[in-house]
Order: sequence, then structure tokens, then C-alpha cells
Amino acid sequence: MNAFSRNPADRVVVVGAGVAGLSVALRLAPRPVTLVSAAPLGLGTATGWAQGGIAAAIGADDAPSLHAADTEAAGAGLTDPAVALRVAAEGPRLIDWLVSLGAPFDRDAAGALALGLEAAHGRRRIVRAGGDSTGARVLETLVRAVFATPSIELVTASVHDLLRDEHGAVAGVVCERDGARFRIPARAVVLATGGVGALYASTTNPRGATGQGLALAARAGAVMRDLEFVQFHPTAIAVGADPMPLATEALRGEGARLVDETGAAVMAGIAGGDLAPRDVVARGIFQALARGRTVSLDTRGALGAAMATRFPTVAGLCAQAGIDPARQAIPVRPAAHYHMGGIRVDGAGASSVPGLYANGEVASTGLHGANRLASNSLLEALAYSGFIADALDAMPPGPAVPDIRTERPAGDLPAIRQTMERHVGVVRDEAGLRAAVDALTPLAEAGCDAALTAVMIAQAALDRRESRGGHWRSDFPHAAPARHSETTLHAVMPEPERTDEAMAR
Repeated sequence: MNAFSRNPADRVVVVGAGVAGLSVALRLAPRPVTLVSAAPLGLGTATGWAQGGIAAAIGADDAPSLHAADTEAAGAGLTDPAVALRVAAEGPRLIDWLVSLGAPFDRDAAGALALGLEAAHGRRRIVRAGGDSTGARVLETLVRAVFATPSIELVTASVHDLLRDEHGAVAGVVCERDGARFRIPARAVVLATGGVGALYASTTNPRGATGQGLALAARAGAVMRDLEFVQFHPTAIAVGADPMPLATEALRGEGARLVDETGAAVMAGIAGGDLAPRDVVARGIFQALARGRTVSLDTRGALGAAMATRFPTVAGLCAQAGIDPARQAIPVRPAAHYHMGGIRVDGAGASSVPGLYANGEVASTGLHGANRLASNSLLEALAYSGFIADALDAMPPGPAVPDIRTERPAGDLPAIRQTMERHVGVVRDEAGLRAAVDALTPLAEAGCDAALTAVMIAQAALDRRESRGGHWRSDFPHAAPARHSETTLHAVMPEPERTDEAMAR
């Protein structure tokens, strides 16, 4: 079936094929969906790399209210309590849904779902599949379900623009495949394009995670929220790879310790220690590295010996790097991992632009606040897929759309990554952020989507003159009254005023 076979008054286009995109497409069934992915299903998505798991309050000693409270505490004052409770309450049902699709979650000797512990969680509530292979196993499950769903058609192509109708509503996408451009009209578009980690030189994200969805939405006029909050995973394995392999946070939940070259505890004297929230641990490691120390994750002994069965993904990554985790500590450092900010959406996943929705890391729902709680990302994407599907069920058919043609230069991505790493990283200051904005703005003005996303993040970080969650300013180390930041492309890069002479031409 080709991309033009459906009536655009019925079709919904979903852009992205990680858990956020696949779950929306499945939730919309049997309504017609065109799923657009730049790579074949199962490839090129951060979901497949997710090691932690899915947080769900299903233990006998747990409850959604406790899960929501932990989410709020990690969010550093910017998590919406109502959103946290609503998403946490979805957790048990979503796990049941994935089980019904065949997700092979780990179980204990009695056959019950095995629950793990991760940093900043007050209970064991992390549901895993294949130990640290949860993302890959869930992705495989959803891909199988999509292939078995006749209402979903698949288009492998890159998306270059959003189609707009005469009233400014989003009404389809402009795609490119094998050098040819084509459009797919639709009554709504759901962006599920992932995060921004690949804008940094040190990242755990796939190479394609350059914030394309943010750029698409920004060019359409969507409001962005809290773009300055980038989460740096504290324990990326520092063996020279790009992207950097990840040592899951669950290892620290099972007793691994962060140590320097002398064996001293890196997190000694810091509240929460090795199980502090990610932003705290990332800064602790960053500061140790800045003092000239080396930092490693110590799994030596029983944990390292059992890693091949309990954490096979990390064990395989260590083996590729020539590390025996039972006998050697694993060198680690922070790396860009997850973006808490994104396209501002409401409880139905709708952006400020009619017809445009967002799900997953590209969206700012109010759940994560300034610092995402571990293993809440897959849960959020699964929960909002249902909210979006319910909202789209009530949408009227969309109008016809005009044709458009645009070009987007690739820009100098290595230079962008170095700029973001140097100036918009774990610790920031005014001089560095201004330097980043000055360096990135010309590239963004020339039409480079990666630079556009990067400059919006840098400008938001410059404007927030405090430290909170994933945003740390060395020149403003204290918190100010809690507030969200919101911006649009026009606010970051105002269009030059046209003169009468120019308008006459």
C-alpha cells in the first residue's frame, strides 16, 4: 500500500518508530495510520537501547501515589502533580497490556513479575525484560504487533516539513526517500521523533537524535517548554565509543559503587550517595573528573560475576571493550542521555498548533519536570499513546492542504556537537552559553535543523539564571522560585522587520 492510498480526512501520520510512535499507532487501531520511520522498524531508535526498565507501582508495598511522589521529588519543583499521578496510575494496566502482546518480562521463582530498584525510587517497581535488555524486548514486542495490524501502513522515509492548511493547522508531512520528495496529507500528525542527545559530543543516544521533531514543531509555531533541562546519564562507559555504551543505573541499585582511582567513594558525603537522582550523581562525577580524578563503576565480585545473566547488555559491552566486570572496575563519565524539555503538550498530547501532537521524549508533558526519574520515560510514552488516541478519536476530518517545497542544509554537525558539549553541558555559565548562542545562530538562520534545536536549548539555558535539576549554572548555583520556561522560534530568532521597499518588491 502506498502513502497516498488513504483518505487524508481519515489518516493520522505518526513520525517515529520507537515505543512512543509504535504504541500510538497500535492504540489508534483500527483507525488508519501511516507510520513514517527514517529506518526500518526496530532500528535507529533509542527505545532499543533502553536498559533500565518500566516503572510501575505493582508491588504489594507500592501504590501509584508513592510512585507519583518519587516522580515529583526527582522533578525538582517542576513536575505537575496531577500528571505524575495520572501517569503512575496507568502503570499497572500498561504492563498488563504489554504482557498481552507477548512482552517477555522477567519473573521470580514463583512466576510473578520481578521488580528491580533504581535511584530515587522508594520501592522496587522497575519491570524488566532480559535483565538490562528491556528496551529491545519491548521494541520487538511492539514491532511484531504493528506488523500484525492491518490498519497501520509503513513508510520508510525522512520527514522534512509539516504541511499546513490555510488556517495554520498541521495537515500532513513532506517526506523524502531516495532523493524524491512527496507529501502525505493527514487530519493530524503525531511527532514521536525522540530526543536531542546526539547534539552532544558525548552521548548515549543514536546518531539521529538531533531534535528533528523539535525543529519541525518550532518552524510550525509550536510553543516549546523547559528546553534547558537535559539529563546527563552519570555512567556512560568511557571507552572512546560514539555513541557511548551505557552502564545501567540498575547496577547501582544492586550494589555497584562509584569510586575514583584510589578506591574512594565518589559520592561520599552527598545525600543519597550512589543512589541519588541522576543530576546529582552526574555532577558528582563531573566535578571529580574536573579535579583530575578518574571515575569507575565498581562491580567487582559477585555482581560482576553474575552480570552475564543479570545484565547481559552491559556484560556484552564490557566484553567488547576488554573489561571483565568481575575483576575490573568500569570507567564511566556523564553523557547526554535524555531531554526533559520539548514541545509543550496538554493532557491529550496536543501541542499549541492545531493538528499537531507529540509523544515521548520530544514532548513536554509536565511529568519529568527538571529531572526525569529513572525508568519513567517508557511509561510516559505508553501512557500518552492512549491519551492521544482517545483525543484523535474525537477529531473532525482535516481540510485539504497546499503543497510546499523547502530545503534544509545539513550544517556542520561535529562543530554543533562540540559547541554543545563545551558550553551547554553538565555545568554551564553565562559566558559559555552566550558563546554557544553566537556560534549556533548563523547555522540556524541558514536553515540547519540541528543548529536550530541546539540554539533554542542554549538560549533557554542562558535565560534560566538559577540551578535546578538537569540545569546547573556555576554562576547561579542556587534555586530561584520554581517556574517553567516557554518559548517559540520567533522569540529565539525574530524575523527581521520588512521595510516598505522590501514589501513592495
